[in-house]
Amino acid sequence: MIVVENLHKHFGGFNAVDGASLSIEKGSITGLIGPNGAGKTTLFNVIAGVLEPTSGRVTMDGEDITGLPPHELFKKGLLRTFQIAHEFHSMTVRENLMMVPGGQSGESLWNTWFGRKRIADEERALRAKADEVLEFLTITHVADEKAGNLSGGQKKLLELGRTMMLDAKVVFLDEVGAGVNRTLLMTIGDAILQLNRDRGYTFVVIEHDMDFIGKICGPVICMAEGKKLAEGSLAEIKANEQVIEAYLGTGLKNKDKVGA
Repeated sequence: MIVVENLHKHFGGFNAVDGASLSIEKGSITGLIGPNGAGKTTLFNVIAGVLEPTSGRVTMDGEDITGLPPHELFKKGLLRTFQIAHEFHSMTVRENLMMVPGGQSGESLWNTWFGRKRIADEERALRAKADEVLEFLTITHVADEKAGNLSGGQKKLLELGRTMMLDAKVVFLDEVGAGVNRTLLMTIGDAILQLNRDRGYTFVVIEHDMDFIGKICGPVICMAEGKKLAEGSLAEIKANEQVIEAYLGTGLKNKDKVGA
Protein backbone atom coordinates (compact mmCIF):
# COMPACT_ATOMS: atom_id res chain seq x y z
CA MET A 1 0.00 0.00 0.00
CA ILE A 2 2.78 2.44 0.94
CA VAL A 3 6.17 2.43 -0.77
CA VAL A 4 8.96 4.74 0.39
CA GLU A 5 11.89 5.10 -2.00
CA ASN A 6 15.23 6.62 -1.00
CA LEU A 7 13.59 9.24 1.19
CA HIS A 8 15.67 12.07 2.66
CA LYS A 9 14.75 14.83 5.10
CA HIS A 10 17.56 17.17 6.09
CA PHE A 11 17.49 19.93 8.68
CA GLY A 12 20.54 22.01 7.86
CA GLY A 13 23.45 19.62 8.23
CA PHE A 14 21.42 17.02 10.15
CA ASN A 15 20.02 14.11 8.11
CA ALA A 16 16.97 13.02 10.11
CA VAL A 17 15.87 10.64 7.34
CA ASP A 18 18.81 9.54 5.25
CA GLY A 19 17.84 7.38 2.28
CA ALA A 20 15.06 5.34 3.88
CA SER A 21 13.36 2.77 1.64
CA LEU A 22 10.58 0.48 2.85
CA SER A 23 7.18 -0.97 1.96
CA ILE A 24 3.99 -1.31 3.98
CA GLU A 25 1.76 -4.16 2.88
CA LYS A 26 -1.98 -3.60 2.58
CA GLY A 27 -3.85 -5.12 5.52
CA SER A 28 -0.77 -5.36 7.73
CA ILE A 29 -0.02 -4.00 11.18
CA THR A 30 3.62 -3.01 10.83
CA GLY A 31 5.74 -2.06 13.82
CA LEU A 32 8.37 0.64 13.45
CA ILE A 33 11.04 0.57 16.13
CA GLY A 34 14.50 2.01 16.66
CA PRO A 35 16.58 3.93 19.16
CA ASN A 36 15.78 7.55 19.96
CA GLY A 37 16.88 9.78 17.08
CA ALA A 38 16.52 7.02 14.49
CA GLY A 39 14.19 9.19 12.35
CA LYS A 40 10.93 7.33 12.97
CA THR A 41 8.69 10.31 13.71
CA THR A 42 10.31 12.42 10.98
CA LEU A 43 9.60 9.61 8.53
CA PHE A 44 5.96 9.60 9.66
CA ASN A 45 5.78 13.37 9.25
CA VAL A 46 7.14 13.24 5.71
CA ILE A 47 4.84 10.41 4.62
CA ALA A 48 1.82 12.15 6.19
CA GLY A 49 2.59 15.49 4.54
CA VAL A 50 3.49 17.37 7.73
CA LEU A 51 7.03 17.91 6.39
CA GLU A 52 8.26 18.29 2.81
CA PRO A 53 10.93 15.73 1.90
CA THR A 54 14.35 16.91 0.83
CA SER A 55 14.30 14.20 -1.84
CA GLY A 56 12.83 10.77 -2.50
CA ARG A 57 9.40 9.41 -3.29
CA VAL A 58 6.32 8.09 -1.48
CA THR A 59 3.51 6.23 -3.23
CA MET A 60 0.15 4.98 -1.97
CA ASP A 61 -1.60 2.30 -3.99
CA GLY A 62 0.74 3.17 -6.85
CA GLU A 63 -0.07 6.90 -6.78
CA ASP A 64 2.72 9.38 -6.11
CA ILE A 65 1.75 11.25 -2.93
CA THR A 66 5.15 12.82 -2.25
CA GLY A 67 4.75 16.22 -0.61
CA LEU A 68 0.94 16.26 -0.64
CA PRO A 69 -0.44 18.27 2.31
CA PRO A 70 -2.19 16.46 5.18
CA HIS A 71 -5.72 17.52 4.16
CA GLU A 72 -5.25 15.99 0.71
CA LEU A 73 -3.90 12.76 2.22
CA PHE A 74 -6.80 12.80 4.69
CA LYS A 75 -9.22 12.68 1.74
CA LYS A 76 -7.32 9.68 0.36
CA GLY A 77 -7.66 7.81 3.66
CA LEU A 78 -4.13 8.31 5.04
CA LEU A 79 -4.19 9.51 8.64
CA ARG A 80 -1.71 9.84 11.46
CA THR A 81 -1.89 10.34 15.20
CA PHE A 82 0.70 12.04 17.36
CA GLN A 83 2.77 11.08 20.37
CA ILE A 84 1.03 13.92 22.22
CA ALA A 85 -2.70 13.76 21.46
CA HIS A 86 -4.13 16.74 19.56
CA GLU A 87 -7.69 16.90 20.83
CA PHE A 88 -9.97 19.97 20.82
CA HIS A 89 -9.83 20.26 24.59
CA SER A 90 -12.83 22.58 25.11
CA MET A 91 -15.19 20.36 23.08
CA THR A 92 -16.77 17.17 24.33
CA VAL A 93 -15.49 13.77 23.30
CA ARG A 94 -18.56 13.23 21.12
CA GLU A 95 -18.14 16.64 19.48
CA ASN A 96 -14.49 15.85 18.72
CA LEU A 97 -15.65 12.81 16.78
CA MET A 98 -18.56 14.52 15.03
CA MET A 99 -16.40 17.24 13.54
CA VAL A 100 -14.02 14.83 11.75
CA PRO A 101 -15.79 14.24 8.38
CA GLY A 102 -15.16 17.05 5.93
CA GLY A 103 -17.63 18.78 3.63
CA GLN A 104 -20.43 18.97 6.18
CA SER A 105 -23.43 21.06 5.15
CA GLY A 106 -23.14 23.21 8.25
CA GLU A 107 -19.82 24.55 7.00
CA SER A 108 -21.69 26.56 4.33
CA LEU A 109 -23.21 29.92 5.30
CA TRP A 110 -25.87 29.42 2.64
CA ASN A 111 -26.96 26.15 4.23
CA THR A 112 -27.20 27.72 7.68
CA TRP A 113 -29.93 29.94 6.21
CA PHE A 114 -31.65 27.67 3.71
CA GLY A 115 -30.49 24.12 4.45
CA ARG A 116 -31.27 23.71 8.13
CA LYS A 117 -33.08 20.39 7.67
CA ARG A 118 -30.11 18.95 5.79
CA ILE A 119 -27.77 20.12 8.55
CA ALA A 120 -30.01 18.61 11.24
CA ASP A 121 -30.20 15.28 9.36
CA GLU A 122 -26.42 15.15 8.97
CA GLU A 123 -25.86 15.95 12.64
CA ARG A 124 -28.20 13.14 13.71
CA ALA A 125 -26.32 10.69 11.50
CA LEU A 126 -22.94 11.92 12.75
CA ARG A 127 -24.07 11.68 16.37
CA ALA A 128 -25.24 8.11 15.83
CA LYS A 129 -21.93 7.18 14.20
CA ALA A 130 -19.96 8.87 16.99
CA ASP A 131 -21.92 6.94 19.59
CA GLU A 132 -21.13 3.68 17.76
CA VAL A 133 -17.43 4.57 17.84
CA LEU A 134 -17.58 5.43 21.55
CA GLU A 135 -19.23 2.09 22.29
CA PHE A 136 -16.65 0.22 20.19
CA LEU A 137 -13.83 1.89 22.14
CA THR A 138 -15.62 1.37 25.50
CA ILE A 139 -15.54 5.07 26.37
CA THR A 140 -19.26 5.92 26.25
CA HIS A 141 -19.00 7.03 29.88
CA VAL A 142 -16.92 10.06 28.83
CA ALA A 143 -18.97 11.02 25.75
CA ASP A 144 -20.04 14.36 27.25
CA GLU A 145 -16.77 15.06 29.06
CA LYS A 146 -14.54 17.86 27.80
CA ALA A 147 -11.77 16.15 25.82
CA GLY A 148 -9.12 18.16 27.64
CA ASN A 149 -10.10 16.41 30.89
CA LEU A 150 -9.40 12.90 29.60
CA SER A 151 -6.48 10.77 30.75
CA GLY A 152 -3.58 10.18 28.38
CA GLY A 153 -4.90 6.74 27.41
CA GLN A 154 -8.42 8.01 26.82
CA LYS A 155 -7.05 10.74 24.55
CA LYS A 156 -5.22 8.08 22.53
CA LEU A 157 -8.49 6.14 22.21
CA LEU A 158 -10.20 9.33 21.06
CA GLU A 159 -7.56 9.82 18.36
CA LEU A 160 -8.12 6.24 17.22
CA GLY A 161 -11.85 6.95 17.22
CA ARG A 162 -11.36 9.84 14.84
CA THR A 163 -10.01 7.46 12.23
CA MET A 164 -13.24 5.48 12.55
CA MET A 165 -15.38 8.48 11.61
CA LEU A 166 -14.31 8.12 7.97
CA ASP A 167 -13.09 5.38 5.68
CA ALA A 168 -9.43 5.29 6.70
CA LYS A 169 -7.16 3.11 4.60
CA VAL A 170 -3.84 3.44 6.40
CA VAL A 171 -3.24 4.89 9.87
CA PHE A 172 0.16 5.90 11.26
CA LEU A 173 0.21 5.70 15.07
CA ASP A 174 3.05 7.51 16.82
CA GLU A 175 3.83 6.03 20.25
CA VAL A 176 0.32 5.02 21.26
CA GLY A 177 1.74 3.75 24.55
CA ALA A 178 3.27 7.07 25.65
CA GLY A 179 1.66 8.14 28.94
CA VAL A 180 -0.86 5.27 28.82
CA ASN A 181 -1.42 2.78 31.65
CA ARG A 182 -1.14 -0.92 30.89
CA THR A 183 -4.89 -1.63 31.01
CA LEU A 184 -5.79 1.11 28.54
CA LEU A 185 -2.86 0.18 26.31
CA MET A 186 -4.25 -3.34 25.97
CA THR A 187 -7.67 -1.84 25.16
CA ILE A 188 -6.05 0.24 22.42
CA GLY A 189 -4.26 -2.86 21.13
CA ASP A 190 -7.50 -4.84 21.01
CA ALA A 191 -9.20 -2.02 19.09
CA ILE A 192 -6.35 -1.87 16.56
CA LEU A 193 -6.53 -5.62 16.01
CA GLN A 194 -10.29 -5.52 15.52
CA LEU A 195 -10.15 -2.57 13.11
CA ASN A 196 -7.49 -4.42 11.13
CA ARG A 197 -9.44 -7.68 11.09
CA ASP A 198 -13.00 -6.38 10.60
CA ARG A 199 -12.52 -3.17 8.63
CA GLY A 200 -9.30 -3.88 6.78
CA TYR A 201 -7.35 -0.95 8.24
CA THR A 202 -3.62 -0.94 7.55
CA PHE A 203 -1.58 0.30 10.51
CA VAL A 204 1.99 1.45 11.01
CA VAL A 205 2.90 1.74 14.69
CA ILE A 206 5.85 3.50 16.31
CA GLU A 207 6.24 2.06 19.80
CA HIS A 208 8.99 1.32 22.33
CA ASP A 209 6.95 -1.25 24.27
CA MET A 210 8.09 -4.55 22.75
CA ASP A 211 5.32 -6.53 24.47
CA PHE A 212 2.78 -4.32 22.74
CA ILE A 213 4.58 -4.60 19.40
CA GLY A 214 4.72 -8.38 19.83
CA LYS A 215 0.99 -8.55 20.55
CA ILE A 216 -0.33 -6.62 17.56
CA CYS A 217 2.35 -6.35 14.86
CA GLY A 218 3.28 -8.81 12.12
CA PRO A 219 6.30 -7.41 10.30
CA VAL A 220 8.58 -5.18 12.35
CA ILE A 221 10.92 -2.63 10.77
CA CYS A 222 13.88 -1.28 12.71
CA MET A 223 15.32 2.13 11.79
CA ALA A 224 18.68 3.55 12.77
CA GLU A 225 20.43 6.72 11.64
CA GLY A 226 17.61 7.72 9.33
CA LYS A 227 17.28 4.52 7.31
CA LYS A 228 15.86 1.00 7.50
CA LEU A 229 18.24 -1.29 9.32
CA ALA A 230 16.30 -4.56 9.39
CA GLU A 231 12.86 -6.08 8.82
CA GLY A 232 11.26 -9.32 9.97
CA SER A 233 9.33 -10.86 12.83
CA LEU A 234 9.93 -9.46 16.29
CA ALA A 235 11.95 -12.55 17.20
CA GLU A 236 14.14 -12.08 14.13
CA ILE A 237 14.61 -8.39 14.89
CA LYS A 238 15.58 -9.10 18.48
CA ALA A 239 18.19 -11.61 17.32
CA ASN A 240 19.68 -9.30 14.68
CA GLU A 241 23.24 -8.25 15.58
CA GLN A 242 22.96 -4.91 13.76
CA VAL A 243 19.77 -4.06 15.63
CA ILE A 244 21.36 -4.92 18.96
CA GLU A 245 24.37 -2.77 18.16
CA ALA A 246 22.08 0.13 17.18
CA TYR A 247 20.22 -0.08 20.50
CA LEU A 248 23.00 -1.04 22.89
CA GLY A 249 26.32 -1.29 21.11
CA THR A 250 27.13 -4.39 23.17
CA GLY A 251 26.62 -7.38 20.85
CA LEU A 252 24.43 -10.46 21.02
CA LYS A 253 24.91 -11.20 24.70
CA ASN A 254 22.31 -8.54 25.56
CA LYS A 255 19.86 -9.26 22.74
CA ASP A 256 16.90 -9.82 25.09
CA LYS A 257 17.12 -6.16 26.09
CA VAL A 258 16.30 -4.79 22.66
CA GLY A 259 13.47 -2.33 23.00
CA ALA A 260 13.50 -2.40 26.78
